[in-house]
Amino acid sequence: MSRFLNWFFRNRATGEITIAQMPNPALWIVLVGSLLGWVWHPPGQTGASLDCLVKASLFVWAFDEVLRGVNPWRRCLGAAVLIYVVATVV
Repeated sequence: MSRFLNWFFRNRATGEITIAQMPNPALWIVLVGSLLGWVWHPPGQTGASLDCLVKASLFVWAFDEVLRGVNPWRRCLGAAVLIYVVATVV
């Protein structure tokens, strides 16, 4: 089990254990947009546009993690979020 966990969480570039990382620009948009929506509750078209921006940025982040995640954990996390985004949009 220890060998599996080491393989699953080991960063392929640095050799360190990586579970979370500093957010990239797409994830910053998700965080700021979600916070704005939670605090402001924009009505009508503005709210729909903000929601669309957040979901599109989350899709971009998840797709990027699936393609370029530094370890299997990050790639699985990206795949799970990608499935969530697609399921909630469709």
